[in-house]
Amino acid sequence: MTGNTYDTGRLNLPFVGISTFGKRPYVADWSAIDADIAILGAPFDFGTQFRAGARFGPRAVREASTLFSFGHAGAYDHEDDCTYLGPDVRIVDIGDADIVHTDTETSHANIETGVRAILKAGALPVTIGGDHSINIPCIRAFDDQGPIHILQIDAHLDFVDIRHGVRHGHGNPMRRAAERPYVTGITALGIRNVSSTTKEGYDAARAMGDDILSVRQVRKLGPAATAARIPPGARVYVTIDIDGFCPSIAPGTGTPSHGGFLYYEVLEILQKVAQSHDIVGIDLVEVAPDYDRDGTTAILAAQVLLNFLGFIFHARAKRG
Repeated sequence: MTGNTYDTGRLNLPFVGISTFGKRPYVADWSAIDADIAILGAPFDFGTQFRAGARFGPRAVREASTLFSFGHAGAYDHEDDCTYLGPDVRIVDIGDADIVHTDTETSHANIETGVRAILKAGALPVTIGGDHSINIPCIRAFDDQGPIHILQIDAHLDFVDIRHGVRHGHGNPMRRAAERPYVTGITALGIRNVSSTTKEGYDAARAMGDDILSVRQVRKLGPAATAARIPPGARVYVTIDIDGFCPSIAPGTGTPSHGGFLYYEVLEILQKVAQSHDIVGIDLVEVAPDYDRDGTTAILAAQVLLNFLGFIFHARAKRG
């Protein structure tokens, strides 16, 4: 022993033990969640229209998150001169919602049950997908939580109404969200290139309160001005599609689209939003690890989530 606080207890290296998110405690009983943040896996990818594989996203992101599990006393950021996610922020992993193969509605209902259990416990729900359709049950779970505004980071608008009878696929979630009376608006960032949504879909999205910015438009505005487009005082739910990032750094996704965000572009926007607004829920979707030979996409996802959670709870502590 040297007296250093890092020498107490097990070393618990990233490759040792069970891969819960950030190696935080696992809670199997959803009626016994006692935490500030609860992680839920939603390994569902039946809503995809191209390449499947996001069902393995939660497992891959959890595995990647162990890389950032060293900090017995949180993570010190020398640029911000503060320690994020110290021992005062309690994080638990409640495992995965049960998925019934080929049954979208039952699978979505099980995801919704998990998010509702987290909200009932007073914790911040963080859901790891899965394809973007898992946002639909996540938003449903907020029907008794008061008004929310959605911040969407994505390559695609995902505002399709009905396509060949499909209402709950991964092209539909923002349309389904906009229909909810408690969703007051959507700020969509990163939308670009050839999209899955027609011009009529864009027109409908704007008519229903969607503020749409491409990557180039966001870059011209900068992080502060971009975050300022979210209405003051709004309670914000953040949905992050990993294809919002450039596939040069996030190749492991089913529908990659070149020209996306780089890491710090997204991180700085998220930090600004965390400082200015109350974040009430998060999902991160469309990580499909089998398309990424090096695992960098899952590492990016884990790093974004952990940094964002640090920003949220640091901002909450400063606000008192």
